[in-house]
Parts: sequence; structure tokens; C-alpha cells
Amino acid sequence: MILKKLCLLVFILVAVCASAQNGTETQTADYYFQNKEYDKAAELYERFYEKTPSKFYYTQLLATYLELGNYKNAEKLVEKQKRREPKNPALYVDLGMVYLREGKRGKAEKTFDKAISDMGANTSTAMALAEAFDKIEQYDYALKVYAEMRKKIKNNYSFVFEMATIYEKKGDYESMMAEYLDYLEAVPQMKASLQVFLQRSLTQTNNPKLAESLRRSLASRLQKTPNNSTLLEMMIWFSIQVKDFDFALKQAKAVDMRFPDADAEQVLRVANIATTNGANDVAEQGYLYIVGKGKDNPYYIEARVKLLKVKFSKINENYKATPKELADISQEYEQALEELGKNVQTVDIMRNYAHILAFYVFDVQKAADMLYDVLEMKGVDKKSKDAVKLELGDILIFGGEMWESALLYMQVEKANKDDMTGALAKLKSAKLSYYKGDFEWAKSQANVLRASTSKLVANDAMELSLLISDNMESDSTFSSLRFFAQADLLIYQNRFEEALGYFDSITKTNLYHALFDEIFMRKAQVAMKQGEYMQADSLLQKVVDLYADDILADDALFLLADLNENKLKNNARAMECYEKIILDYTASLYITEARKRYNRLKASTRVQATEKSMSR
Repeated sequence: MILKKLCLLVFILVAVCASAQNGTETQTADYYFQNKEYDKAAELYERFYEKTPSKFYYTQLLATYLELGNYKNAEKLVEKQKRREPKNPALYVDLGMVYLREGKRGKAEKTFDKAISDMGANTSTAMALAEAFDKIEQYDYALKVYAEMRKKIKNNYSFVFEMATIYEKKGDYESMMAEYLDYLEAVPQMKASLQVFLQRSLTQTNNPKLAESLRRSLASRLQKTPNNSTLLEMMIWFSIQVKDFDFALKQAKAVDMRFPDADAEQVLRVANIATTNGANDVAEQGYLYIVGKGKDNPYYIEARVKLLKVKFSKINENYKATPKELADISQEYEQALEELGKNVQTVDIMRNYAHILAFYVFDVQKAADMLYDVLEMKGVDKKSKDAVKLELGDILIFGGEMWESALLYMQVEKANKDDMTGALAKLKSAKLSYYKGDFEWAKSQANVLRASTSKLVANDAMELSLLISDNMESDSTFSSLRFFAQADLLIYQNRFEEALGYFDSITKTNLYHALFDEIFMRKAQVAMKQGEYMQADSLLQKVVDLYADDILADDALFLLADLNENKLKNNARAMECYEKIILDYTASLYITEARKRYNRLKASTRVQATEKSMSR
């Protein structure tokens, strides 16, 4: 018994050693191949193949012969493998590849044709053969395999995705789209699967020709069958993929007009997506369309609420709202609340209206009362109440009620210790401490938040921390920093002239201070809020010119670009600023957005130039 065990142990050890030796030698052969020492690699692979004629050693040895230009041995190797696998038509592809490398195109084509004629009616065999052709970039033969197999199994819609992928590799996007759209029209329920494949192609290749081919193919088919709801939905989907929300909305309206039973569901979906992507004008049109269909529409209340949200965003994102804009939106909020009532469904309307009342209309009392009403309302979920508390805290700071604001922020932070809402409340508390001159505490709280999972909170916390730490070091009495913090609070409260007075006090009492670049930035922001855009442009340019290596330089550049693009309508100057961020501030948080905006403006400039030349 002991002897048997010893023999078994010896056998296992020998096997292990042999396996280890083989593994080492294979690695050596692979090393030679990768380093283009093909003679040495061939010698080892020949030995391995003779001993163990596996697919791996066959493939490696064939590749080595081809690299050496040893076509005679390569041909012999394939013939030998064919004898081992007589029913594998893919080996004809290998043989044809050898002939191609030899320059014998005619012989290669005959061999490829032979592979196809011998493949039989087995779909697995066909796919393996097509993959073999695909691997050596013989795309037409791969397509021929699939076409022949379709005939044999009498199914014109088999291998759709495989054939479309090969057409894409060829750059034959028209045929690629024909495959997909023929299949879609025959089997509409496959729409979602097709969208996944197309989205991947559109995203990965970022090829305008592919996108244009899909647009053109859809448009052509819709001309022939304008009431094909599946194609209309695909056109909407495609327009969303390429961020053409205006066209997507037009198509969604067309669907609603042709299919009234849809209840404008597609319009709502497009408007919602447009909102998420910041296309507020398109979203507003979509919600207005649904509201215009009347109260009987199932999406009326949702559209009514979201329409006001969009209008709120447009006011809130604008540098300066006109008195008429404020009067109009206030009237719309009042009408909506009168129509829909103050209830759980209209909490967001009340919160946004309170913000407008406080920060734009300056009716802090009415704004606060509205939010207190929400907090006393039954049935409001915790998330909504926390959002209302944060808004109320902001409004009370605006009105000078610091203590009450601090309590509200503390309540929200404690109730949401491990999520983004809690982090946001903590950040607001830190800013409140900063306004009050408690810099050490504000900095310690901001430092904790720099590791927040919320990118927005983390970035704002970092800015606050750096603002305090940089200027605490240069001013042991904190007098200038206290003036600056007080000015920041005044800007928050829209008391701009008083804020500017504090900034001037700092610049007049110091020949130089680390806050000077911050002061230029704040003055520029005040100028924008007052609609003084040229003055803002000048102030931002000073930050860029005088403090190019400072932390605010890229912030100033991006703000300058945005100002020129959206307010001064100077796209050339905006492009210069975006380009400078891309080239000179590669670590900037704005670089992705700057590149996107630069490319969009560049494309727009080209289109305008083309249109101008055509009109001459």
C-alpha cells in the first residue's frame, strides 16, 4: 500500500515538473515571437506542435511561419491540420491567408470559395467560418458566409447583428443601417436591443458619418411610411443621442398628432430629457404643448409643475432677470398654486416660488411663510422636507436671521449623516460660519467635506477651505478676510453697493493682498448680476492676465468664455478662452466642458462659413 502511494507521488511530481517545464518553454517561445526572434520561436513551436498538436500551437506556429515568409512550411502546416480536422472549413481560410501573403490572390479566392461551399447548413460552423474571415479582414467573404447561410436556413433576418457589425468595420454604414432597420420593421419588438447596439456604435466610434447615415436612413424610410410609429420613435431616440433635442421634440409632437391615444407621452419624455441636459428652451416648449392639451390629459399636472421648474431654472441661471420676467413668473406661480392648491404635489412649486420671492422680489417674509406652511403640511416626505429646510435656511440668511438658519442646517445634517443632503447641509453650515467670521471652524468643516462623494460639494468645500487658509496665513489679524467675508454675505443678500465698499476698503488699505484676485472675481460676478457685462469682461480679464498661475485663473477663463458666448455674443473670443483652458489648464475641472463647448462653437462657425460662401 505504501509502495503504491510512493509511486503515485512520484508520478504526480514528474507530471508537475513536466508541466512547469512546458509552461516555461512556451513562455520562452512567446517571448521570442514578441521580440521578433521568429527563427528561435519557430524552432520551439515546431517541437511543441509535433508533441501536442493543439489549436494554440498550430496558430502560433502558423503566425511565425508567415512572419518569416516561410510560405511553403505554412502551407504544409495548414494541410497537416486539415487532415486532423477534415470538417473544419475555417482551415481553408488559413490556407487562403497563406496564399494572400504569397501574393497569389486568385488561388486564395478559390480557397475561400471552397470554404464557403463546404460549410454545410450548420449555423455554428458558419459563424466560426465568418469569424475566421473577419479575423483576417476579409469582410466581403464573411458577409457572403452569412448571406449563404440565410438562404440555406430560409431566414432573411438571421445574423443581423453580426452582419451589421461587419458592415460597420467596412465603413459601409448604409448597409449597416439597412440591416438594422429592415429587421426593426419586420420585428418591432426588437427596438430596445437595436438601440443598445446602435448606441454603443455611436458612442464608441463618435463617427459623424455613422450618425448621418442613421439619420438619413430613418428619414428616407419615414418619407415612405410616415405613420410607422416604430420608426418615429427611433428617430426621436436618435435625435436624443446626438443631443438634437429640438428635432426630437418636433418628432415627438408628430407622433402625438398621428397617434392621439399616446397622450403626449413621448413629448413628456423628450422634455424631461431636455431638462436633464440643460436644454431648457426645448423642455419649456414640450411642457407647454402638454399643458395646452388641457386638464384631461393624464400628464397635465406633471407638465404644469415641470414647466414652472424650467422657468425657475431659466431665471435662476440668468445673470440678471428683468422686472417684467420676474412679474410674469410670479404671476404664473400664483396662478398655478391657485389652480392646483398647496399640497404634497405642489411642494416643489412652493419651494421654487419662495426662492424667487426672496432672492429676486425681496419679499423674504412671504417666502419664509410659504416654506413654514410646507413644513407643517401632512404627508410631505422626509426628502422634500429636508430640501425645504435647506431653502428656508438660505432665505433666512438672506433676511439676516443667522441663528435660525444654523438650526435648520444642523437638523438636516443630523438627519442625513451619510448622504449628499447631509453633506450639502454641512457645507451650508460651514459657509454660514465663514460669513460670521468663525474661520477656523468653517475651514475644519470644509476640509472634512473635501472627501465628499458629491463632486459639487467637494469642489465648493475645497474652494472655501483654500480661500480661508490662504488668507489666514497672509493676515494674522484676519481683518481683510473678515471684510471679504462680510462682502460675500452682502453679495448673497444682493446688497451689491455695500459689498463693493468692503472690497474697496481692502484694496485701499493694502498695497498687495492675496485676496486681490478674489476681489476681481467677486466684482465681476456683481457686475454680471447687475447686467454690466462689459465691465465684468474687463474684470475677469484682469484675473486671467495678472494671476495666470493662481487657482482662480481657470475659473475666470471659463466665466469669461461663458459671458462672451451667451451674453456678449462674441463666439470668437469665447473659443479663445475655451481653447486656453484646454491647452494651458489641463488639470482644470472645466476642461471637459470647455472642450465640448469649443467643438460646438467650431462646428457652428464652419456651418456659418459654408452657408455664407453658398449665398455668394
